[in-house]
Amino acid sequence: MIDWGRVKDLKSEIGEADFSEVAALFLEEADEVIGRISVTAGAEKLEQDLHFLKGAALNLGLAQLAALCQDGERRAAAGLTDVDLSPLRAAYSMSRQMFLAETGPMAA
Repeated sequence: MIDWGRVKDLKSEIGEADFSEVAALFLEEADEVIGRISVTAGAEKLEQDLHFLKGAALNLGLAQLAALCQDGERRAAAGLTDVDLSPLRAAYSMSRQMFLAETGPMAA
């Protein structure tokens, strides 16, 4: 679910303090996107939201979430809006909990 090697690499690349800041920003923005993402917004908006989530998830090592976003993004890019967002929301929630349990509270 989480690529802890990627998390470790990111911490090494940017430092512990900056990692905490980057992770907090991602989680804040991802919470917002997860809260608003909808197939009723249309394929273009769905594709944009999934693309954002995928990129941020890859940066933080949230591998399962990134894979789900990529699948949905491809469908949306083809003009399809029949993307099941339930597994994506569940993966985000579980990944977020696991990430915070392992890394601790994030800087605001």
